[in-house]
Amino acid sequence: MNQPPAIFCIGRNYAAHAAEMNADLPDTPTVFMKNPASIIGHNDDIVIPDICHEHGPQVDFEGELAAIIGRDAKNVAESEALDFVSGWAVANDVSARWWQKKGSGGQWIRGKSFDTFCPLSKPISAEHIQDPQSLTITTTVSGEVMQDANTADMIFSVATLIAELSRGTTLQAGTVLLTGTPSGVGAARTPPRFLRDGDVVEVSIEGLGTLRNTVRDPHAN
Repeated sequence: MNQPPAIFCIGRNYAAHAAEMNADLPDTPTVFMKNPASIIGHNDDIVIPDICHEHGPQVDFEGELAAIIGRDAKNVAESEALDFVSGWAVANDVSARWWQKKGSGGQWIRGKSFDTFCPLSKPISAEHIQDPQSLTITTTVSGEVMQDANTADMIFSVATLIAELSRGTTLQAGTVLLTGTPSGVGAARTPPRFLRDGDVVEVSIEGLGTLRNTVRDPHAN
């Protein structure tokens, strides 16, 4: 897809994921952004930059449902919000945890925005998904299942997110909305399971197919 005008992202939108990250359940959506230049496609490589080696292994996976806004949306009613979605896609909110939590003064954007850190599948027309809140989502790393959940478990539905984000703000046509990741991320495992050279990450969402990316780490050679 073409580079979008913006990528809005939602953190801690699944209760089990909030718990595994030792975070309270949010009263309002936790919103951050990713650099549009971080987008790559299916079968493109996730490249771990040298900067992510400065504080030990830290690059993580987050399988997510992505909504593509098809026309400018502002002050949208929740009951009409899904009418503004032109397509759905599979996404991976790749995250450098040290840069997310400690390297940017409490702001998440830098740790989420390194080049290749937003794998995104080719969107499927919105009409092919009847209910975005009833989709199975799974993530595997080199064949091992890491995440297995359903979008019904979201704290804030996609319609709620679009309505809330559009309050006083124009979501331009082409904007990508990443709707949050379920539990099972690498940082929350014992021991942590961060991405390494040669890993193959596959995120599958019911009705949307599978997004596959191989991890490359030039530092490992």
